[in-house]
Amino acid sequence: MSHLLDNPVRSSLTGPHAGFAERRGDVLRYPFEVCPFAALPDEPGDADWADAAELAGPGGVLPLGRIQVAPPAGWEVTVIGEGVQMTGEDLAAAADPEAVVLGPADVPEMLDLTKRTRPGPFMKRTIELGTYLGFRHDGRLVAMAGERLHPAGWTEISAVCTEPAWRGRGLATRLVLALGAGILARGETPFLQALTSNTTAIKLYEELGFRPRRTIMFAVARVPEARLSRG
Repeated sequence: MSHLLDNPVRSSLTGPHAGFAERRGDVLRYPFEVCPFAALPDEPGDADWADAAELAGPGGVLPLGRIQVAPPAGWEVTVIGEGVQMTGEDLAAAADPEAVVLGPADVPEMLDLTKRTRPGPFMKRTIELGTYLGFRHDGRLVAMAGERLHPAGWTEISAVCTEPAWRGRGLATRLVLALGAGILARGETPFLQALTSNTTAIKLYEELGFRPRRTIMFAVARVPEARLSRG
C-alpha cells in the first residue's frame, strides 16, 4: 500500500480507530452497529479470505471499499458502483455557530434522516466515530454530516444529507465547511468519498476545494454458506 487512503478502512482500524477493531488474522472490521465496513490485507491470500469468512459467518456479508484480488470460488461479490475519493487540502473551511453538535440522544432522528435520504451507511453507533453536526428547524433535524473513517492524519466527512424540503439552501455546504474547520484545526486533512453518479455532490465538493484523488469501487462480498478451507 503506497498511501493510507488507498485502503482507508484498514488504515483506520490499524490507526486511530484501532480500539474499534474486530480481528481475525490480518482481517479487520468495525462492529456492525458502529460501521459495516471490513478490510483485508493489501494482497489477501486464501487464508485471509477464510479469516474474513470466520468474521462474518456463513452467508454473512462484508462491505469492502477495496477488492484488489478476486476472492476464492464460492464468494459472491456485488459491485455497488464506482466512486471517487476526494481530498480537501484546499478546502475553504469555516466554523458555523448555528451548527449544533449531535449526540447519543439525537441518534433516533439521525437514523430516520439517513434512512430517508440515503447518504450511505449510518448505524446506531456510527456517531462514536467522530464529531457530527446538524441544523434544526423548530426542533426538527433537517440536515447533518459527520466524521467516519480516520486514517492517521486524515478524517473522512460522511453522512452528508439534507431533508428534501430544505435542499438548495446551502446547509450541506455549511456543515462540510464546519467539519473541515475542526479537522484542519487539529492538524489533519479532510477527505470524502462519493459515487461517481452523484455528479451534483461531486461538483459541489470541487467548488469547496476538494480535489479528486482516485477512483474506487464500492462492493459487498458475501461469504459462502459452506465453511472455507484455509488452504
